[in-house]
Amino acid sequence: MGRHIAIVDDDPINLKIAGKMLAKHEMKVSCIPSGKALLSFVKNNTPDLILLDILMPEMDGFETYGKLKEYEEEAGIDEIPVVFLTADSDKQTEARGFDLGVDDFVRKPFDPDVLVKRVNKVLERQAQINKYHKEATTDKLTGLLNKGAANERFGQLVKEKAGMLMMIDLDSFKLVNDLYGHDMGDEILISFAEIIKAELGENDVIGRMGGDEFSAFSVSVLSEDCLKAVSEEVNSKLLARAKELMGDQMDIPLGASIGAVMVMGNGQEYSEMIKLADKSLYNVKQNGKHGYELYVAGAGAKISLNDRIDLRSLSMLFSERNISNTALRLSKDDFVAVYRFVTRYIMRYSKLACKLLFTLDQGTSTSDSEYAAACEDFGVHLDNILRKSDLIMRYNDSQYFIMLTDVKEEAIQHITDHIIDKWTKGNSHVITISYEMELMKNEDM
Repeated sequence: MGRHIAIVDDDPINLKIAGKMLAKHEMKVSCIPSGKALLSFVKNNTPDLILLDILMPEMDGFETYGKLKEYEEEAGIDEIPVVFLTADSDKQTEARGFDLGVDDFVRKPFDPDVLVKRVNKVLERQAQINKYHKEATTDKLTGLLNKGAANERFGQLVKEKAGMLMMIDLDSFKLVNDLYGHDMGDEILISFAEIIKAELGENDVIGRMGGDEFSAFSVSVLSEDCLKAVSEEVNSKLLARAKELMGDQMDIPLGASIGAVMVMGNGQEYSEMIKLADKSLYNVKQNGKHGYELYVAGAGAKISLNDRIDLRSLSMLFSERNISNTALRLSKDDFVAVYRFVTRYIMRYSKLACKLLFTLDQGTSTSDSEYAAACEDFGVHLDNILRKSDLIMRYNDSQYFIMLTDVKEEAIQHITDHIIDKWTKGNSHVITISYEMELMKNEDM
């Protein structure tokens, strides 16, 4: 059986007709009689597409759609594409639906060809979006979330869910690369990702933050005893797997250190909680490695201003342990402070920088969802193509602001053309790119 379609309609005849049409094309069909029943259904099932009738008693399609989106956000699951079913030809109804974010409309009574073609079109479009999203959020080596996606997800979870936030470093991993080569190092990283996924729960979130550094948010590991058991299993299995790969004579003290903090899920700040987990990780690293430390934080816990720390420890806490090869992407608030500092630096030391504002416009044959996905992908493109000394801020859905720091004037146009040319090779039909440019330099230069 093919893709799973959920049809929601209070009219059993409509359910039967649409179900038969789709079943003929090898689709699995679930017939659901109300919006309330759909909300219960999606808690245990994830259809590939929902066909949702607008006019239903008790809870109409618009209200059902809103509650579905709320549930998806709260549960942290991917959005399910929705197509509205309607006998209404009112353009305002369509406009309202598209404003909310529905993917398409299908008219009743059903035309079999139209119904199947529209369903297939939405499914194909969603598959492409999912592909783009996965590429943009997944670490290619391990299949875990990448740093950006993990930080975003952890930020949501820390505010909303009780659980344990962990920072995990591999001990003595550099020796694997030095003695056995980077290919073997990659095998160890892949194996570790498999081990940590197996030890944590299926609803836990794991990310690779870069190099040999990982993070996790667990709703299944909720006590120090559980954390101890995970640490012992991970270290035991990692060492066993390393000897399988490198031979029994392998004597590298390979293992994993875990720093963790309990969070209450009552609005705590991820930035503060991760500092506490990092502090615990540092203590493990300084006291024999291959183990764990749990910092138990109460509601609203903060690092005390009276905590004393030496310079070496402070540098380790604040340092970027695995330096990224990509440009620095900042939020608007963070970007303002860095922008002002860099501007002062440029003026003081007679350096040259350049401001670029890229604006992305929707292609004539591009759907709204394709346009949105392409705008996301362009940001990833900028992350990877710019230098790690350059700064990026996404100002809104369709505009990116770039600061090229300490750049030669004759290189600016080449950099700009390179950004656009590399993108347009396979994406010119999806969005069109325009830009504004302004040099930043000391007027006394």
